[in-house]
Amino acid sequence: MRPDTPAENVDHTAEAARLERTAGLYPEDAEALLLQSAAHLELAGDRPAATTLYDRLLSSSDSLENPHLIRALKAANLWEYGHEAEARAIIDGIRAAAPRDPAPWVIVAESLESHDELEAAQKTFTEGVTLLLADVPEPPPHASHPLLFGRHRVRRMLGAAHDDWDVLADTLHSSPVPLDELHDPKRVWSLGSDNPAELQAEISRLRAELGTYREELSRPFPVAVLHWPTGELAELIGAYPTLSDEYPSHEEHLATIEASLRELSASGTPNLGIVTGTVPSYEAFAASEASSPADTDLLPQYATTLAARGRAVSWPPERGAECWCGSGRPYGGCHGASA
Repeated sequence: MRPDTPAENVDHTAEAARLERTAGLYPEDAEALLLQSAAHLELAGDRPAATTLYDRLLSSSDSLENPHLIRALKAANLWEYGHEAEARAIIDGIRAAAPRDPAPWVIVAESLESHDELEAAQKTFTEGVTLLLADVPEPPPHASHPLLFGRHRVRRMLGAAHDDWDVLADTLHSSPVPLDELHDPKRVWSLGSDNPAELQAEISRLRAELGTYREELSRPFPVAVLHWPTGELAELIGAYPTLSDEYPSHEEHLATIEASLRELSASGTPNLGIVTGTVPSYEAFAASEASSPADTDLLPQYATTLAARGRAVSWPPERGAECWCGSGRPYGGCHGASA
C-alpha cells in the first residue's frame, strides 16, 4: 500500500494477504508483518481471521519480541466479536505478567474502557504507570505518554481528583487545548448545542486532538545506522572478506556507530535510530536487489529498508536503558559514558 493511499481506498483483505506473503519471504520480520496483517483483517471486519494470525504467532516455535503485545491485541480483538470471557482471562494474565512495555498496558486498559469498564480500566492504567514510571527520572519515555494520558482520561470520566500522575500528564501534554478540557465528559453535550460559541470551542478541541494524532502518525522512521552483533559481523566478514575494509574490527564498528549518531545529532538530524542486521537477512536483501552482499553501497540501503520495516530502535536510549550495543550495561555506563 502506498503511504499516500487514502484509507477508504484500501482493500484491507488484499493488503493483509500481501503482508502475510511478505512475512514468508522475510522470516526475521514475520512478527511485525503478521501484526500489520492482523490489523488489516480487523479493519476488514474479519476478526476471526485476525485471531488466527495472533494464535499463529503465539504458537510459533520462534522466540517473539513482543508476546505480551500480541496477547493484548488478541484480547481486544476477541472482545469485539463476542468472546468476552476469553478476552478477560487474557487481560488478567497480562496484568499478572506485568510487562515492562507500555503498549500492552495501553491496549488492555483501552479495551476495558471501550466496554465501559472504567474502574477496571483506571486500575489497569495505574498498574502500568506505577510499574513503569515509579522509579524513572523525569521526563518519562515518550512511549509511556499514552499510559499517562489514558489514565487521565478515564479518571476524568470517573470524576476522580487530580493526583501526581495526572499533573505529570498535564505537564507532558503539548496541545494548546488542556487535557482537562479534552477529557471533559460533558464535551459531547456541546455537539447538540445551539450556541455557536460552544460549537466553535468543540471544533477547536477536535482539531487539537486531530493534530496530536497526526503528529504521532507522521513520526518518520529513523535515520538509521546499521549495527552488526559480534557473531553476525564475524560471519559476514568470513563470507565476504572484502567487507573487512568497511569493518576492521567489532570494537571499531561500535565506536563508529556511536560517533556517527552523535555527529548526526549535532547537525540537527532528528529521529535517529539503530537497526541490527543478520547475515541471512542481508543476503536475502542483496538477492532481492540483484546485487552482491560484498557491495558496500548495499549496506546503507539495507539499513534504510530495516528501518522502514519498523526494525529501528531509537537513539539515544532512554535514561537508564541498556546500551544499544548489546553489552547488557546501562547506556550511560557504556557507549553513552562520554555523552
